[in-house]
Amino acid sequence: MSKKNYNKTPLSFQDQISLLKQRDLVVDNEPKVIDYLQEISYYRLSAYFLPYQKTKDKFNPNTNFKQIIETYSFDRELRLLVFDCIERIEVAIRTQMVYGMATHYNDSHWQDNQNLFITPYYNKIGNLVDPYSDFQSIISKAKTARTPEVFIKHYIDHYNKPSNPPSWMCLELLTMGELSHLYRGLKNNSDKKRIANFFDVHPTVFESWLHTLTYVRNICAHHSRLWNRDLAIEPEKLLKPVGNWVSKPFENNKRMFYFICVLKYLITRANPGNSLKDKLQNLFKKYPMVPIQYIGIPSDGKGNALDWENEPIWK
Repeated sequence: MSKKNYNKTPLSFQDQISLLKQRDLVVDNEPKVIDYLQEISYYRLSAYFLPYQKTKDKFNPNTNFKQIIETYSFDRELRLLVFDCIERIEVAIRTQMVYGMATHYNDSHWQDNQNLFITPYYNKIGNLVDPYSDFQSIISKAKTARTPEVFIKHYIDHYNKPSNPPSWMCLELLTMGELSHLYRGLKNNSDKKRIANFFDVHPTVFESWLHTLTYVRNICAHHSRLWNRDLAIEPEKLLKPVGNWVSKPFENNKRMFYFICVLKYLITRANPGNSLKDKLQNLFKKYPMVPIQYIGIPSDGKGNALDWENEPIWK
């Protein structure tokens, strides 16, 4: 494909409104629209235009700016809901890793045993993969930080040996991505299975889900869009669920709703009394104008979303 020079010039907020009108978007309250454009930016909102356009740069008849803002607000609240759920699951995963390894090996400092981790290797793009050394580096930096975490300082001030704090302190230093990296780096499949069993997932599937959890968590942390997004890192499909799962029409693992079902599956193990279904129902009711099919809830062929609430996992 041949490339061309970028020659678009910046537009004033009033000119942006004029452009939207030229493209057949209904704008009822121009001062209010300018407020939104000043707060959010035209470019950020433009990602929400596409489903409301049949052809490039032309909105569907009677599409109102309010619909765009409703969709943007829906996405923001969905992102907060997903982020909160990931946080709870992340804490549970960290707990199960610490508990599963420490109790099995009867070793508070199992993270310092290099034999429990895979042999370092170079991946396809030539980067060294060495989970043990990576974790040790994180611990070392935490111990020598100008302002160390309170629990790290307490250990350094009160104990001589072992030189590193116990695993339940050290794993608190890890981000979700580092936690995922550590799980992948465990050498013994029996260790991976012990941790994954708490969540009723096969270790291979659990490893994939950890990767996707990290990816979506980063999307949320950077305030990026979840609505109408194909996941670049797809969660592996759950082919042999231990508990309730979803039926075939809902198995599009490229879209957000499948990932939300993954969250439901995991958080049901970590927090059986969770209110994820209620929160999701309330979000959909709050924004009835927003087509939820764009998060991956399949349609009945007539533009109506299928009844996700009666899928086995949500009952």
